[in-house]
Amino acid sequence: MHGPASSGWLLVALCAMTGVYCLVRMRGGAAEQRRDAGGEALMGFGMAAMAVPAAAFTPPSWAWSAYAVVFAAAALPALWAARAGAHHLHHLVGAAAMVYMSVVMAGSPAHAHGGGGSGVPLLTGALLLYFAGYVLLTGVRLVPVAAVAGRGGGGGSAGWGDRPELTRACRLSMGIAMVAMLLTL
Repeated sequence: MHGPASSGWLLVALCAMTGVYCLVRMRGGAAEQRRDAGGEALMGFGMAAMAVPAAAFTPPSWAWSAYAVVFAAAALPALWAARAGAHHLHHLVGAAAMVYMSVVMAGSPAHAHGGGGSGVPLLTGALLLYFAGYVLLTGVRLVPVAAVAGRGGGGGSAGWGDRPELTRACRLSMGIAMVAMLLTL
């Protein structure tokens, strides 16, 4: 991805930590929750790998195609699970966005985008609108959960992977990272 190295490294750290938290979430819960957490961990680590500043590491030209294949493979279970609910549809859109970014980066020599045209490509703009809306909606949903979790009775019995406010914060941070990556595309 393009952009200053310092913001790139912050994006790498955010996405990697999100991936680590999703791995922690995979240890508990129902099978469907573990699958969701695994998909989100893949997205977090994949986004971290894609966000490494080019000044630090320029991946070989075949790496972008490999990213596209990995995220296309991740989209297949999300496509199947999307029948069950909107949350799974979000996973499908996220995987498709990662495939799209990988294809754009694979097709752009020296990662230069914008071959003569002006403005934002239509698909990039649509994905930006979707993820910006997702970030706003998730942020709004996070506020009441944090307020309720902070009230009352001491209990710290829930593990790190069993806290709904952390799961939503994880998803919020990945949405913010997706917006940042799409903006730098």
